[in-house]
Amino acid sequence: MNLGIDTFANPEFLWLLIGLIPLIVWYVLKHHHYDPELKTSGLQAFEGYKHSWRIRFRHILFIFRILAVGLMLVALARPQKKDSWHQSDSEGIDIMMALDISGSMLAEDFKPNRLEAAKDMAMDFIADRPQDRIGLVIFAGESFTQCPLTTTHQELMRLFSAVKTDMLSDGTAIGNGLATSVNRLKDSKAASKVVILLSDGVNNSGAVSPLTAAEIAKKFDIRVYTIGVGSEGTAPFPVKTAFGTRYQNMEVKIDEEVLTEIAEMTGGQYFRATNEQKLKKIYEEIDKLEKTIIKEKKYTNTEERFFWFAFVAALLLIAEAILRNTLFKQMP
Repeated sequence: MNLGIDTFANPEFLWLLIGLIPLIVWYVLKHHHYDPELKTSGLQAFEGYKHSWRIRFRHILFIFRILAVGLMLVALARPQKKDSWHQSDSEGIDIMMALDISGSMLAEDFKPNRLEAAKDMAMDFIADRPQDRIGLVIFAGESFTQCPLTTTHQELMRLFSAVKTDMLSDGTAIGNGLATSVNRLKDSKAASKVVILLSDGVNNSGAVSPLTAAEIAKKFDIRVYTIGVGSEGTAPFPVKTAFGTRYQNMEVKIDEEVLTEIAEMTGGQYFRATNEQKLKKIYEEIDKLEKTIIKEKKYTNTEERFFWFAFVAALLLIAEAILRNTLFKQMP
């Protein structure tokens, strides 16, 4: 008989077991000096006398009763055994982040500038997705894989932090950036493949057009989320002069039509970020849209185990009643 217990349905009844302690103490104190007296002129008549077995076992009735009460309280607490099994299979998402690092990303309509704000928000996004493989492609007038797909996010963030605008020749090659990202994802066996492409300009460089790269992404079932970064109207842009850095208000030009078409062709979405708060919300929205797929099965069966406690308690009470009215009936 396996009485394994995992939980109690009414555990508050177990506190009543504490009430048995004063009863036991009272009984022990009461019978500690239990020693009948008989006055006699000598002890010769009692030499060799041995205590009756009834004297030796006279406490068995109290023990049976205390045990029975304790077992009944445990039964009232309803001990239960839970048999359960759980199966969970997770399939991660592979994500390539394509980041524009052209000179215009130094514009300070974001604080401290567009590039640093984009890096900070992207790293927060990465930190919230430890189960996925994530990589980084940077692009300006050309494109480059800064970090291939990896689950070692600490190293990925280190490489993210090191990104600067002068790492590649200037320009905006959106098509090249997307094509390089697709090339890193095309052989992936992940259940979901995603590119998050962030740019603040109009495609003006590169050998691959943005829409051609989008067609290739669609062929390999890669969703592309595009983000246009920049405030409305003009933005302060740092310009180096012989007298130091000066700021000029330059018109914000984002090819929203192309970025929207890329997203729609591949089943993704286009977002516009005009400040840090909106960019943060965009990453939060993408995080919700692209969740790891989890297949989960659960089974739980609860089996009551109070019966055996109640059964043994009843046997003890019956035994106590029988002994009290038979073998121990003459006990004072």
